[in-house]
Amino acid sequence: MSKNSIAILGTGNMGAYIALGLSKSGMYEASSITLTRRNLAALESYKAQGFKVRNDNIAATKEADIIILGILPQQLNEVLDQIKSEIDESRHLIISIISGVSSADIKKRLNKNIEVIRVMPNTAIAINQSMTCIAGDQASEENIELVKNIFSTVGVAMVIKEDLMPAATALCSSGIAFFLRTIRAATEAGVQMGFHAHEALEMASQTVKGAADLLIQLESHPEVQIDKVTSPKGCTIAGLNEMEHNGFSSALIKGITLAGQKAGNLLNQEK
Repeated sequence: MSKNSIAILGTGNMGAYIALGLSKSGMYEASSITLTRRNLAALESYKAQGFKVRNDNIAATKEADIIILGILPQQLNEVLDQIKSEIDESRHLIISIISGVSSADIKKRLNKNIEVIRVMPNTAIAINQSMTCIAGDQASEENIELVKNIFSTVGVAMVIKEDLMPAATALCSSGIAFFLRTIRAATEAGVQMGFHAHEALEMASQTVKGAADLLIQLESHPEVQIDKVTSPKGCTIAGLNEMEHNGFSSALIKGITLAGQKAGNLLNQEK
């Protein structure tokens, strides 16, 4: 069944990035995407770009085939209660980008036999470079493929089991912040060594981009590429060992796993 229109309920930063990314990809026209938010003034710039904007979730649900839930966990029950009567099991597909909320939580609140697919993109979706994880353990292959195709137009999409969604949230969604903090730290080191801030930032950013592209394009392992730039008694191995002595890898692993634990229970934490 074709799904020709989308409503993003609760258009915060991520919802807006999804709308922009899908529009840029050409898979959906801006006019086929409805954005909702209580404060319509915050959506004026999107309206000017051709998106439909509303502060009425019920009306947006009536008009759309795909409902993307972009609200905060603490707003979930209120919004689901609003739209429950308008959900058509034979027409609608629900996509949730809410951290820490299972598909079972949503189906239970709606009390409908509706397919719910969880999606966890990251903010790089705004430039069509998202790493998006998709989970729909109880969804049809047709709808899983549809959602994968949608999000493959705005980056890389991977289907995973739903019980791994908290880990995916930490590694890919929160991970943007973790890797950005790494770039920031490298930039500060560059400034300390004598570069202007804008020079150091450009150098650090391009170096990180190049490192990632090496792994992706060559299908290589990090240690293989590390070995290529470390020589006996060299500066690279000295720097790596100093970082490890100060807990670099351990801190990153602990931070990501803690974020994963937090992401797994956000709905209950908000109650």
